[in-house]
Amino acid sequence: MKDALGDVQSVLVLGGNSDIAIATCERLIRRRARKIILAGRDLRALETRAAALRDGGAEIICVHFDALDFASHDDFVAQVFDAHGDIDLVLLAFGVLGDQQRDERSGSRAVGVIQSNFTGAVSVLIPIAERLRVQGHGTIVVMSSVAAERARRSNFIYGASKAGLDWFAQGLADALHGSGVNVIIVRPGFATTKMTAGMKTPPLATTPDTIADAIVDAVRKNRHIVWVPGKLRLVMFVLRHLPRPIFRRLPV
Repeated sequence: MKDALGDVQSVLVLGGNSDIAIATCERLIRRRARKIILAGRDLRALETRAAALRDGGAEIICVHFDALDFASHDDFVAQVFDAHGDIDLVLLAFGVLGDQQRDERSGSRAVGVIQSNFTGAVSVLIPIAERLRVQGHGTIVVMSSVAAERARRSNFIYGASKAGLDWFAQGLADALHGSGVNVIIVRPGFATTKMTAGMKTPPLATTPDTIADAIVDAVRKNRHIVWVPGKLRLVMFVLRHLPRPIFRRLPV
């Protein structure tokens, strides 16, 4: 349960090697989170991350999780909740950016992006939502993207995967309304993380620290949709409503 000041005590991170996830965990630990469960495929990398987080005084647990192993997800969720009890916050932070130029010429590569970012998320969030519904409280934070707002030539496969995730999360939030479980959708712009290393930084780019601050604030305030930076909400509103002939001419 959250403490008397409204701060979470236990956190499950799906995609525990994410720069954004780790920055968020650092802030949650400073706000008295006591248990962090980092889940991901590379346990060695997770243990490296965990070593730094343990300096903050929280209990850090690393567990194996493969977003693409759909058949394992029900058992994974059951084992985590049975072993650790109530979970206050679930942060879904896994995903891949892909390589648009290569992916759009390979069906298997394109499907890989969709499965990593959308299908895997749906597969694990359904049993998680049910466990949170049963315990009667909790928050799910879903890392979406501004790329979900409108298909762009430069990243429409990634954008399609995030659009599916975003719409799913919105529906899940409505399904959980009144259960004590809140769903927060985070829509960051370009973030300077290891996933985007070497790429040209566009205007209104953000950082893991800025996104983490926004996530922690949204959890405390029980918000539903968060744009990072906030200016992107207006920018994407304009882009979303541009006529297609004009939109196609933009370098996006």
